[in-house]
Amino acid sequence: MTQMLSIVLSQMTQAVGDLAANAAAIRAVRARHGDADLIVYPELQLIGYPPEDLVLKPALAERAATALAALAAETGDGGPAMLVGSVERDAEGRLYNMVALLDGGRIVATRRKHELPNYGTFDEKRVFAPGPLPDVVEWRGVKLGLPICEDGWFPAVCAHLAAQGADILLSVNGSPYEIDKDDRRLTQVFAARVAETGLPLIFLNRIGGQDELVFDGCSFVLNGDGRAAHRLTDWEAEERVTRWTKGAGGWECEAGVIAEWEAHPADIYSAMILSLRDYVERNRFPGVVLGLSGGIDSAICAAIAADALGPDKVWCVMLPSRFTSEESLDDARGCAAMIGCRLDTLAIAPAVEAFDVMLADSFADKDVDTTEENVQSRIRGVTLMALSNKFGPMLLTTGNKSEMSVGYATIYGDMAGGYNPLKDAYKTTVFALAEWRNAHVPRLSRNPVAPVMPANIVTKPPSAELRPDQKDEDSLPPYADLDRMLHMLVEEEASVDDVVARYGFDRDAVARIERLLMLAEYKRRQAPPGVKLSTRNFGRDRRYPITHGFRTG
Repeated sequence: MTQMLSIVLSQMTQAVGDLAANAAAIRAVRARHGDADLIVYPELQLIGYPPEDLVLKPALAERAATALAALAAETGDGGPAMLVGSVERDAEGRLYNMVALLDGGRIVATRRKHELPNYGTFDEKRVFAPGPLPDVVEWRGVKLGLPICEDGWFPAVCAHLAAQGADILLSVNGSPYEIDKDDRRLTQVFAARVAETGLPLIFLNRIGGQDELVFDGCSFVLNGDGRAAHRLTDWEAEERVTRWTKGAGGWECEAGVIAEWEAHPADIYSAMILSLRDYVERNRFPGVVLGLSGGIDSAICAAIAADALGPDKVWCVMLPSRFTSEESLDDARGCAAMIGCRLDTLAIAPAVEAFDVMLADSFADKDVDTTEENVQSRIRGVTLMALSNKFGPMLLTTGNKSEMSVGYATIYGDMAGGYNPLKDAYKTTVFALAEWRNAHVPRLSRNPVAPVMPANIVTKPPSAELRPDQKDEDSLPPYADLDRMLHMLVEEEASVDDVVARYGFDRDAVARIERLLMLAEYKRRQAPPGVKLSTRNFGRDRRYPITHGFRTG
């Protein structure tokens, strides 16, 4: 009877759809831990997560089966067993999210995911069929319970496994980052499963960016009494060896390192670095280009890009018009110098004048309004896209969630680009990030300098500088108020009356913001992707119709 176990937790990144790369990474981990009993990998590690509709390609499931069989055959060498996530198709053609135990040269057992998340960023019911309540897997005299991600977020699966006599719960996950989610997983969700079953539990998560999602790791081990035996590092790959002993009270994990996870806003900044780095590098861009205006949004985006990629891969461009202040030009130059990235200046006045002449007859009987302001923004967008097309770097957009919520952005102008690091960050969050970054060097940074922007950028009133003496608060409430309104309207799906009741704002002002939020949906549908930070980001979480007439105000 087995009395001791060595289980390696491989908190690692992935390459969605690249089965060869993922299989090679799985093999490499195993090669480094030849004396372990079992190596555990994250959910769907062989094909990557989330696969979305890519998994509906019959060829993907077929090749995954071949790759899994090859990995299983390699365990015939007498080395460690492996717990590997993949997909499985049954005789009726149904597709399952599953985990396979590989040992002794074969697939010892597979277990299918029972609870399929179908909310927010998740739509697994679209592509997968639910498996039955999974039975325990008997392996080397140990009864393993194998809840897959969402299976552990509800009591039923773990209770079923405990009733079958499970000794240890091994939960493999693809759990994306959200603000405060690391603590919620540990102290609320999975601590509850341990309390309910009295069983020790392994929570293994992945790291890395995948389109708009980013995975933070934060894996851990809880013993049956609820105490944390291990906490793995956040945001970084780690292979943690855990040692287990069977005593009179069951299996217990020896105490190991308890990593400190980042607090706010450091965790948000790490999410932005890792997601941008993986997006740019995996899509094979040589770097990024962005417009540097002298404002806080573009400044923090330049800093994030340099932290993610290195300052040599960040190209900043100033695009001044006749409304651009000397203060903004000085701030932009100071920011680029502090970051250490390339800075060019391309005045847009000749293009603005050309458009004025071209449109003079058509606009002859019309007053100057936001149309002319938007032409400036679109000229900047066209110019930056031209540089991107000619030289290859991906164009970053720099609008924050507050602006995108109310449509305070120019479609085909400052919204033009390939990725937006601030898409899910409200303006007040941007201010907090800028202040934090000026005082700290992020752990994941490839540009270990601080500060990264002149203090004036953080303290001066925000302005689009598209007309004389323009300030954001000419058109919008103060950002501290606006963001509180938006958080309730977006994240909480609150009504106008709910917002007024909580904060005492003028009802007409809140109703106006709700109206702007609804009207801007068509713009957001055409916005570039950006990292998810909150519980309700635009696009993956909040999916509103463009055309509708419902208002609460």
